[in-house]
Amino acid sequence: MDEFTYGTALSACSALEHAKRGEQIYGLVTKNGFFSNGYVRTGMIDLFSRCRMTDDALKVLYENHCENVVCWNAVVSGAVKNKDNWLALEIFSQMCRHSSVIPNAFTFSSVLTACAAVEELNLGRNIHGCVIKSGVGSDIFVGTSILDFYAKSGAMCDAIKQFRQMPIRNVVSYTAMISGFVKEGDSDSAVRILNDMRKTGQEINSYTISAVLAACANPAMYTEALQIHCWIFKNGLCLNPVVKASLINTYSKIGAVNLSEKAFAESREVKQVGIWANMISAFVQSECYEKAIALFRRMLREGIVPDKFSFSSVLSIIDSLCLGRQVHGCTIKAGAVAEVSVGSSIVTMYSKCGDLNESLKAFGSLEKKDNVSWTSMISGFSDHGFPDKAVELFREMMVFQEKPVFDEKVLASVINACSSFHALDSGKEIHGFAIRCGFFEQTTIDEALVNFYAKCGDLDSARIIFLKMPFKGSISWSSLISGYSQRGLIMEAFRLFQEMLLSDIRVDAFTISPVIGAFTISNQKSDFGTQLHAYIAKIGLQSEASVGSSLVMMYSKRGSIDDCDKAFRQIINPDLFSWTTMIASYANHGKGSKALQLFDLMKESGIFPDDVTFVGVLSACSHTGLVEEGYFHLNSMIRDYKIEPNIKHYACMVDILGRAGRLDEAKRFITEMPLEPDALVWETLLAFCRVHGNWEIGKMAAEEIRKLRGFDEGVSISVSNIFAEVGEWEGVEKIRVSMEESGVKKKEPGWSFV
Repeated sequence: MDEFTYGTALSACSALEHAKRGEQIYGLVTKNGFFSNGYVRTGMIDLFSRCRMTDDALKVLYENHCENVVCWNAVVSGAVKNKDNWLALEIFSQMCRHSSVIPNAFTFSSVLTACAAVEELNLGRNIHGCVIKSGVGSDIFVGTSILDFYAKSGAMCDAIKQFRQMPIRNVVSYTAMISGFVKEGDSDSAVRILNDMRKTGQEINSYTISAVLAACANPAMYTEALQIHCWIFKNGLCLNPVVKASLINTYSKIGAVNLSEKAFAESREVKQVGIWANMISAFVQSECYEKAIALFRRMLREGIVPDKFSFSSVLSIIDSLCLGRQVHGCTIKAGAVAEVSVGSSIVTMYSKCGDLNESLKAFGSLEKKDNVSWTSMISGFSDHGFPDKAVELFREMMVFQEKPVFDEKVLASVINACSSFHALDSGKEIHGFAIRCGFFEQTTIDEALVNFYAKCGDLDSARIIFLKMPFKGSISWSSLISGYSQRGLIMEAFRLFQEMLLSDIRVDAFTISPVIGAFTISNQKSDFGTQLHAYIAKIGLQSEASVGSSLVMMYSKRGSIDDCDKAFRQIINPDLFSWTTMIASYANHGKGSKALQLFDLMKESGIFPDDVTFVGVLSACSHTGLVEEGYFHLNSMIRDYKIEPNIKHYACMVDILGRAGRLDEAKRFITEMPLEPDALVWETLLAFCRVHGNWEIGKMAAEEIRKLRGFDEGVSISVSNIFAEVGEWEGVEKIRVSMEESGVKKKEPGWSFV
C-alpha cells in the first residue's frame, strides 16, 4: 500500500467518525514509514478532529510543524464542532502568527461560527476586517458566515448590510436572516424575508420553514402560521420531521393545541422521536397533563425510545410517586438518566411527590448538578418541613458547585426556607449575599424577603423592603399584613389591607386567603374578620375553595360553628383542604357525628382523604365516644388509602380509649403500636389516668415521660394528684420529696383578707 491508499482509508474513517479503526491504520502508517507524508498527516489530523480527539489532533499538528492550511482548518473546525470555541479561536490566533500558513475561506467560516457561539462581537468584527483584507469576502460561504455571525450576535443592522452587499445569496443566507429577526423578536420581518424568497423563486428548505415558524409562535401571528402551514402542505414538506416538529411547537405556543394534535396526527407513521417530544411538550404547556402521559405511554408501546426532552416534559407534571418511579425506571433503561436535564427533572419529581429520600438519592447520583437540580432539592427541603436542610444545602452549593449560578429562584427558595424556621441570622446573611450578587429590586427576591422578615418579627425591615419595591404585588401585601396580624397589631394590619384595596392590586382568592388567615391566628378580639367576610361576599369570592376554607378556620377559632357551616356551604367545589377544615371544625366543637357524616359525604364526592383528614376523623370519634369506629378508620388508612399512620393518629386513638375509660387497652395499644411513642402519647394517657383514678398506669406513664423529657414538674404534680384522689398518701409523699430534692416546690393556693 502507498501513501494515497492510507490517506484515502483515513479519510473514510473520518467520514464515518470511526476512531478505533483510524487508530489501527495510524499504527500501520507509523510502522511502514508513511507518517511524514503530508496527505497522510492531513487525514490523521482530520480523523482526530472529527472524532472529538482535539488533543491528539493538536499533538500531530505541532509535532510535525504542519504548514498546510488544510491541517490547521481541520483542527479549527473540529474544535468548533466539539463546541470548544475558545480553543478554536486560540488555534486561529496561532495560525495567524505562523508566517507560512495563510487562512482561507474555510478557516474564516469556522472562526466566525466560533465567534457567534461565544458572542464575541468585537472579535468577530476584527475577523470580518481580516476577511476583507484577504480578498475572500465575495465567497458565498464566507459571506453567509459573516451574515450568520452578525445575526446570532444581535447586530441586525450589520447583518442587513452584509445581506445586501452579497452578490449571490443562497438558502442558508436567507435562513440566517430569518433566524436573526426571530431572535430580535421581529416576526414581521422574518415572514417578509420568506415572502421575498417565494417571489424570487429562491430555494426553501425545511430549516427555512422551521425558522419562520418560530417567528409565528405567538397568538398575534396566528393567521400567518396558518398560511405557512398551507404552503407547507402544498409543497410536500408536511411529512418532513423538522417541519412537523416546528408546526406542533408553533401551534402550541399560539395556544392552539388542537391544531398541534392535528399536525401530529398527520404524521402518524413518522417515528422520529423529536415529533413525539414536541407533542408531549405541547400538551404539558397547555396543561393537558393526562394527554401528555397517555401519549408518552403510547410512545413506549410503539417502541419509540423517548429522548431527554420527552422524559423532562413528562417528569415535570408527575405528582404520583408510583408513576414517577415507573418513568424513572424508563430513564435508566433508555440510558437518559445521565442527562443533566433528565436527572434534574427526577430530583424535582421526587421532591414534589414528597419522597425526599429518593430525591436526595437522585441528586447525589448526578454527575453534573445544574442550577435546576440544586434549586429543586433546596425547594423540596423547604416545602416539606426541612428548612434547616435547605439552608445547609445552599451553603454546600456555594462550596461545591464549580461555578454556581445564583438566580432569583434559588435565592428566593432559600430565603423562604429561613422564613419557615425563623432563622433571622441566616436569612440576613443570604440577604447580604443577594445584594453582593447584584440582585437589586428583583420582585421575586423582594417578596421572599418581605415574607421572611415579617415571619421573623422584624417588621421594620419588612416594611423598609416593601416600601422600596418598585412594584408591590399581592404576595408582598399579604406577607406584610400577615406579619402585623401575627404580632397582634390588628389596626396596622387592617390599615394595610385598606391601602392594598386603594392600590391597583387585583384582589383574588390567592390574595385574600392569607389575609383571612392573618386575622384568624391573631389572639385579639375584633370585628375585622366579619368586615372582611362582608367585603369577600361583595366581590363574590366566598365560593372559592381557598377563601371559604380560610373563613371556616376563622369562625372555628372564634367558636362560631354555625358560621363555619354557612361558609363551607357557600364553596362551590370544595377541595380536600376545605373538607378537612370543616371536619376538624366539627370535631373540635364536639360535633363528632356531623364530622363523620361529612367525611362520608366527602368520599362520595370523589375526594380522597389524606393523613390530616384522618386526624380530624379520629378526633371526631374521640369526642363522640366511638371506639370501634376509631379502630375502623385507623385500619382504613392503611387498608383503603395506603396511608401510614403517624404519631398524631396514634395519639388520637389513645385519646379515644382514654375518654372511654379503657386504660388497660390504651396501655396495650401504646406498647404494641409500630411507632415509638413520644411524650404526647404518654401525656394523653396520664391525663385520663387522673380522670379515672388509675394510679398504677398513671405512674407508669409518668416514668415513660421522664425517660423522654427528664424531670417534669407538671407530670409530677399530675401523678401526685392521682395518688391523692385514690388515697395513696405514701405515693404522694414520695413524689413531693422527689420534687423538693429537684428544687421544685408545689405552689400553695393563693389567699386574701378581702
